[in-house]
Amino acid sequence: MSNEPLSFRMRPKTIDEVLGQEHLVGEKGIIRRMVNAKRLQSMIFYGPPGIGKTSIANALAGSTKYKFRTLNAVSSSKKDMEQIVFEADMSGSVILMLDEIHRLDKGKQDFLLPHLESGKIVLIGATTSNPYHVINPAIRSRTQIFELHPLTDEDVKTGLTRALNDKERGLGNLNVTVDDDALEHFIHAANGDIRSALNGLELAVLSDTNKEIHVTLEDARDTMQHSQFLHDKDGDQHYDVMSAFQKSIRGSDVDAALHYLGRLIEAGDLVTIARRLLVISYEDIGLSNPQLPSRTLDAIIAAERLGFPEARIPLAQAVIDLALSPKSNTAIKSIDSALSDIRKGHIGVIPDHLKDGHYKGAKELGRAIGYKYPHNYDNHVVKQQYLPDSLKSKQYFKDTGSSKYESYLNETYEKLKPFVK
Repeated sequence: MSNEPLSFRMRPKTIDEVLGQEHLVGEKGIIRRMVNAKRLQSMIFYGPPGIGKTSIANALAGSTKYKFRTLNAVSSSKKDMEQIVFEADMSGSVILMLDEIHRLDKGKQDFLLPHLESGKIVLIGATTSNPYHVINPAIRSRTQIFELHPLTDEDVKTGLTRALNDKERGLGNLNVTVDDDALEHFIHAANGDIRSALNGLELAVLSDTNKEIHVTLEDARDTMQHSQFLHDKDGDQHYDVMSAFQKSIRGSDVDAALHYLGRLIEAGDLVTIARRLLVISYEDIGLSNPQLPSRTLDAIIAAERLGFPEARIPLAQAVIDLALSPKSNTAIKSIDSALSDIRKGHIGVIPDHLKDGHYKGAKELGRAIGYKYPHNYDNHVVKQQYLPDSLKSKQYFKDTGSSKYESYLNETYEKLKPFVK
């Protein structure tokens, strides 16, 4: 048997062997259409690890008979790239698979660009990060960007079954039996990462010295003790989880909110959780439940003092409280409305009676003259203009009717309006 890992040996040789990614390599997929037309363009694949970025590049080479070379944007040198360009000069276009393309430095980028434009190099970049966030526009403008989707359980099962049956590249020449529950464990623990599943299967097989190899659930658990949980604190996935977390609380789905909280906890990201919960308490709950931001802050302080794993308890309490609370976005809408006017230049002149009068000469300039001190009047209110003349009829606070408290505030606002407008 080859010393190469099973996951490497089982990489697809043609696009017909690619697992999943029907939107790209299926009958009507754009990559299949490129292969059929024999006209490949430079492209960038992005998505989680182990879902087939390098595999599709390899399959493209096999399906089109292009030469195929692999480099890493960080560890490979400009000299390595020069060698590939030399090969292209000698024998025609070369597919260059460039891993971690988001880390390509300017010198290497400037070297590659003219060869991409001439078609001498067909670049296939791979990254786990969103290219629109991390890849230089000069590269982006010369490539097609394709998102690869996580593999389904059925895709992973297909890959494992192929490996067990393939006598040339896989384990087909060995007498291997895998229990159904063991196979299911490989599939679920891989979490869409076929490379992880194949590595786990291979380890279970190679660690059995019997002529008849029997892989049990216990063997599967031993070789895949931790689920392939994908969460990079600095990556695209991190921001997607944070977004889903807040939107689930905003949408009052407490189960989804707890799920995404669990993913953030599993990533050990207490700082992000704390900040996001506090934002949510004001942005999405706010005036509908004015005491909740204080309770949320108390839970955050407790979590920070406890640390993980106990921190999960006050965090979960805060998430449940927030998700099931009435919602109001009146505060953020009100301030954003005011900011919108200001950014458009609708500012106006502060009325003279509101200007600072605490300095010598202020009176001569007419500052603070005629200002009425509200505490000197009944109910601490007196009729007086506060907004600039050009904005005096503006209303930024608008009741959404989301709670009794907010309705109370609106009633108070309507009573005060004749005094301050």
